[in-house]
Amino acid sequence: MTFGHLQLVMNEASDPHRPRAQIVGTGLIGGSIGLALRAQGWHVTGRDRDPTAANRARELGALDAVGNDPNAELTFIATPVGAVASEVERALETTTGLVTDVGSVKAPMVPLMSNPRFVGGHPMAGSELEGVEGARADLFDGHAWVLTPVEGTHNEAFARIRTVVSSFGAEVVSIPPDRHDEMVAVVSHVPHLTAATLMRLADESAVEHLALLRLAAGGFRDMTRVAAGHPGIWPDICGENREAIVTQLSRLIEALSEIREIVAADDRHTLVKLLEAARAARLNLPTRFARPDELAEVRIPVRDRPGELARITTLATDLGVSIADIEIAHSAEGEEGVVILLVEQALAERFQGGLMANGYRPTLRTLE
Repeated sequence: MTFGHLQLVMNEASDPHRPRAQIVGTGLIGGSIGLALRAQGWHVTGRDRDPTAANRARELGALDAVGNDPNAELTFIATPVGAVASEVERALETTTGLVTDVGSVKAPMVPLMSNPRFVGGHPMAGSELEGVEGARADLFDGHAWVLTPVEGTHNEAFARIRTVVSSFGAEVVSIPPDRHDEMVAVVSHVPHLTAATLMRLADESAVEHLALLRLAAGGFRDMTRVAAGHPGIWPDICGENREAIVTQLSRLIEALSEIREIVAADDRHTLVKLLEAARAARLNLPTRFARPDELAEVRIPVRDRPGELARITTLATDLGVSIADIEIAHSAEGEEGVVILLVEQALAERFQGGLMANGYRPTLRTLE
């Protein structure tokens, strides 16, 4: 398959101006995707292993209908991690459209990524609220949404899914699946386990000191907020991403032991250096650009073959460059096309240099 040759089959009897989507798993994330899609004009069908949840999703406006839609152009798999792979396979077998998922572990999905219609995904958003009752159309606005393309990922499939999730207000980040699991262990899985552990320690101390939890200030509440999340999803997550989580927990334990020794030795100079470094890192976390004058256009001639967008967008992630928009311009003749990206103007030259170092011939212009 090459540029322009992946056809998304629609229901000929349906409104051609209303695209069709399917949600499998109508909890918090699935329900929020449904609300976001419907706000964009999609017809959304969905199902859940608990029929009550799917019916409630329809009542709350996250679905147009309950059931399966073989004519869905795009299916989102939003089940617990342990069920994702089987549901991806089912969607690929029973629909002709694209398929993506929202699971936080990608290693079990890699064999399925050889299918050009499937692109792994993971929105980095959530809520303390459980189930579809907590679903919101704006849940993903301002949050990262990871896509995990592989070498054979079809360019049109990747671009289409990226466009859809970007329409939810999410910033799309491209990361290979193996690196995704390592990174998510650091920024999501271990923080949740750490918050839960700290909350448990505080709760145990509160048995002896009844006033303790009344003293919980903003810092404690901020750090332990994620511990309020639904615990039922975590056995699957920890089981599927066990190796990366254990590795990062070991690093955390070593770092905490180092802090313990510094505090025990009353080494104030070293303590301040560590805290200053942590503060600087926190203040330097990426922020989103918001205005057109902060963007630049990068045009990249590419060969018409699978995997080009995966390589280019993953390079952008490696260089710390956010992509605001993607367009593919096809050549009327020959096997070449042009990938057109809008990126942060301040980092456009860095991106251009990285592309050139990887054999591309990009051109760059600022937006007026």
